[in-house]
Amino acid sequence: MDERTRADVERAEAAIVEHYPRLVRLAYLVLPPSMGRHRRVLTAHALVQRALPRAGRRRPARGLPAQRGPAPESGYDLVRLRILRLALAHEGRPGRGLPAVPVVWGLRLFPRAGGADELALDQALSAVPAPVRAAVALGHLEGLDEDAARAVLERAGVEDAEAAQRAAGLLERETGADAAALLNSGEFDPCTVQTRPTDLLRRRQRVRASLALAAVLALGAGAAAVVPGDGDPAGRAPTEAEQALDPARLLRTPNEQWSGTSRVDFTAWPARGRETGDKELLARALRVWATPPEDARITATAGTSTRPPGRPPQLLYAGLIDNVMVVVFHDGERLVRYAEPEDATPTLHFARVDGADPTTGAGLVIGRGNGWMRYLLAPWISDVAVRDLLVPGAPPHGLHVAPDGVTDRIATPPGAGAGCGRWPVAQFRPSTRLGAALPAFLLADLDDLVPVHLTYTPPPPADGHSAVGGPREATDPQALQSWARTACRLGSLRGAGVRSVGDWAFAEQPLPEGGGKATWVCTRADTWRGPGTVAVQFLPPAARPADPGRIAGRAVDTADCGRFGPHVVADVHWQAKSGKWYLLAAGSREVVGLAATGGVRAGAEAATLAVPAERDAAAEVVGRLRDGRSVRALRP
Repeated sequence: MDERTRADVERAEAAIVEHYPRLVRLAYLVLPPSMGRHRRVLTAHALVQRALPRAGRRRPARGLPAQRGPAPESGYDLVRLRILRLALAHEGRPGRGLPAVPVVWGLRLFPRAGGADELALDQALSAVPAPVRAAVALGHLEGLDEDAARAVLERAGVEDAEAAQRAAGLLERETGADAAALLNSGEFDPCTVQTRPTDLLRRRQRVRASLALAAVLALGAGAAAVVPGDGDPAGRAPTEAEQALDPARLLRTPNEQWSGTSRVDFTAWPARGRETGDKELLARALRVWATPPEDARITATAGTSTRPPGRPPQLLYAGLIDNVMVVVFHDGERLVRYAEPEDATPTLHFARVDGADPTTGAGLVIGRGNGWMRYLLAPWISDVAVRDLLVPGAPPHGLHVAPDGVTDRIATPPGAGAGCGRWPVAQFRPSTRLGAALPAFLLADLDDLVPVHLTYTPPPPADGHSAVGGPREATDPQALQSWARTACRLGSLRGAGVRSVGDWAFAEQPLPEGGGKATWVCTRADTWRGPGTVAVQFLPPAARPADPGRIAGRAVDTADCGRFGPHVVADVHWQAKSGKWYLLAAGSREVVGLAATGGVRAGAEAATLAVPAERDAAAEVVGRLRDGRSVRALRP
């Protein structure tokens, strides 16, 4: 270990204390992914804690004046360099001759799983050597320019720092990722971790074996004693949990059951894929689900349990998808997707699907890559096409489906910060064999295992007396025009476990000064676990079909704009072509009056209101319902 002056050591200690999470993240990125995420987390902490140099004793030469040397190295630069050296030394020989890691009994630690972009970057980093990972980290995590990063790499012992930087640049171009943002996400943060228990059954068996052996030794029995191990004693019936791990007991639905059942959901899916008879693959998938190894990647949509199977699940698919072996199970409440990439750690993705129907149970994401995905279709889907929500007038184009129900690749919507130039969705057409002429419907990918069902509810009739219809499929021209202006807001719902999203055009309003007609739309997102979120948008006439509207109000965990909250009021400030500003407000069908107070005082015995107002005039708008109750306007 290098010896430094007391001042050097104090500066280094201060740097470690102040920048500990940043330094641990750097070590975690450089350490080899083959170690597994649990050991990488512990080793990253061990390296940072070992990076403090030792203070040496330096005696100045007698009779000579003190010499002025180079400027002292900053404490942060010193410990960063030492951490890089230690992390790089792990490449090819993890754990040998290097610091012992902290001990954690009975738990596995791993950073929180990110989205598709983080997964793609993590897989790309796993395929390159440690110097390239170090170059990526120094450039995007540490913010060093090329010259400074090259100098640090050379001092850390990298033989060809320039080649490492070139490889890092190539990796970023191939993934197309915003590396700086992704490396600072929770996916690569070993200080904010999740925990899972280790193999509970095996631990219990080992404890029982130890106790039994101790009892035998204590009694001094002369006869040979049988110590229970991993196998079952003869004659004992397997438990439910053990039966759940037996691939021979997996439930398999007959191929044609979907056309003769009243429950058209995931329970009616037959087992498909070329590997449904591969018992070794199915056994591995079940074991990983029951007791995930410490390096497994686990992702679950909000409100979804990751508990082991309690009984034999239903098999939906087993086969090779883009060089990744994939198995999908259904346990009556959840979908579980097991993926086994070549030379990489397995992944598990859990998603709630209880209460699915012919639309929300019509497909699942069977494969995903950088900018694309594939669906596995329900057996009752006879045709699938792709369309862009931002181009409502363009016809959908057909999509090829393999005999096992897997589609060709479909482009995914742009990621966060990538703009909104397109929004591809799939248009599904059900088979007439379901016994009813079900219309085509739209499903959108929002980075979850199950796509989201899109619906549309048209404006109330102009006469105010005709019956108001409920949500309908978002495939007719009116619905597509509405979704063209609201689609780009779907991105905020990614990874939230959303089941369906509906556009409800709850009011139309003529604009002052001949400004045309505006539509008020409440977009409601319902999750599989129940709670929903809403956003009210004001859509004035637009120059282009996909021009977005303005947010007029929001609410979370609310019944608004849904079956149990059918009343809504919202308001905005709007500028006419003359430059004059107005306060506009609108309410849903049962609203018969509106009143504005505060900075604007006005009222109307109708469901819409338009009065001159200053741009910044704060107003409180309240709607009155037919039965006399009041509804306050939603706030942005």
